[in-house]
Amino acid sequence: MTNLKVIANEMLPVLENENGDKFVNARELHTSLMVGKDFTTWIKQRIEQYDFLEGEDFSPLLGKTSNGRPRTEYLLTIDCAKELAMVQNNEMGRAIRKYFIEVEKQARKLASNPAFSYMIEDPVARAKKWIEEQEEKKRALEVIEQQKPKVLFADAVSTSKTSILIRELAKILKQNGVDIGQQRLFEWMRTNNYLIKRQGTDWNMPTQYSMERGWFEIIETSITRSDGSITIGKTPKVTGKGQLYFVNRFLKEKQSTYQEA
Repeated sequence: MTNLKVIANEMLPVLENENGDKFVNARELHTSLMVGKDFTTWIKQRIEQYDFLEGEDFSPLLGKTSNGRPRTEYLLTIDCAKELAMVQNNEMGRAIRKYFIEVEKQARKLASNPAFSYMIEDPVARAKKWIEEQEEKKRALEVIEQQKPKVLFADAVSTSKTSILIRELAKILKQNGVDIGQQRLFEWMRTNNYLIKRQGTDWNMPTQYSMERGWFEIIETSITRSDGSITIGKTPKVTGKGQLYFVNRFLKEKQSTYQEA
């Protein structure tokens, strides 16, 4: 379970998880934008209108009202929140979008400074952690450089322990000559039973088949709200093993197509 922390709260709260991913609560964004319609209607219309994807752009969360009644919250990625602020097309929307951009800029400054990148009080331990990560990045780059003649990006992926979003896997495939975007990749994975295609709370989550083979992991995100209630969202991510499997599968299919042609 990944806990979120508030990294900015001047205009509205911006949350960040352990991986540096940033999120905004859709209901709080709706309030700040001063939208003229109720929240539930507004968020559902925006999701449909702009083809936002569950698990990629937003995660629905189970929450409660102040009197304890259940209600659905939506946790938005910072990119999704910026787009919603922009399309609102009013002064507040433009101000909020600039606020998000400034938050990201400040976060990058902190990330580029090893003195702030690690929340470790001991300066010696903090410096050691930074050196270890730099050496790991250097080794990873050397591996990728050595593997370039092999063409398959998946050879480098096999050494990675970092899980990525399905959207990022689509970009990797695109870079390797596979003509596919994130929406078509989601559809392909549902059709081929890698992701659950049944509509419901588990839609777009990995199937048991995929999980047993270690191709996916599910990242859970929890938020403790001011009223003490806790909401939880789930995001599927492709493991290093999964990246190797999917990239190789697509490239082999592409190669077979060329040979048949």
